[in-house]
Amino acid sequence: MNWRKSSHSGGGEGDACVEIANVHPRIAVRDSKTPSRATLSFPAPAFTALIDHLKEHSWSDAPISG
Repeated sequence: MNWRKSSHSGGGEGDACVEIANVHPRIAVRDSKTPSRATLSFPAPAFTALIDHLKEHSWSDAPISG
């Protein structure tokens, strides 16, 4: 599998990144710190919709619950 990180993964404090791989027709997602652990897998259209939503809305827009 060809894993890649976002160009926005700057390696800042904690270096918390995810990596993705195209496993047609799905997208695999894993934690870059522990690549040998389990991965998540999403249908490609659902993953694309998630990314589009995240680009459209900032985290500061999210309601806080607790």
